[in-house]
Amino acid sequence: MRKFEKISFNQFQKDTNLTETEYEQLELPERSTRNSAGYDFYLLTDFTLLPNEIKTIPTGIKAQMNNDEVLLIIIRSSLGTKYNIRLVNQIGIIDSDYYNNESNEGHIFIKVQNEGTKILNLAKGDRIGQGIFTKYLIT
Repeated sequence: MRKFEKISFNQFQKDTNLTETEYEQLELPERSTRNSAGYDFYLLTDFTLLPNEIKTIPTGIKAQMNNDEVLLIIIRSSLGTKYNIRLVNQIGIIDSDYYNNESNEGHIFIKVQNEGTKILNLAKGDRIGQGIFTKYLIT
C-alpha cells in the first residue's frame, strides 16, 4: 500500500515552528494529471533562494509504501532548467522503513541549492519537487 500522510502536529511544530492553521492547510502530494509519474510536493511558506544558497525545506509529509519500493524525490524540471536549482543530493531516496521512524516520524525534507545567478522566489503552495514511487530489486 502506498500513501502520503501529514506528520503529527507536534512533529510539524518542532520541525517548522509553524501554526496549527498552517498545519491544517498542508496539502498532500498529488499528481497534476492522470498520466503524471510524479506526485507534486508543495511549499509550506513563501520561499527565497539566493544564488549559491542552500536551504532545507520541510514538507510536513511522510510516505508509506511496500517493503520492496522506494520513493524518489526529484526537483521540478522547470526549476532546474529555468533557475539551475538542484537537490543537494541530486535524487532523494526515501526507503519504506523511514515511515514512522522514531527520530522524526519519517518527515520528508527537500534540500536544494541555487547554482544559478538568479534569485528564486516562490510562494506558499508552489510546487518544489516531485516524488515517484518505484520498485527495486535486490541480489
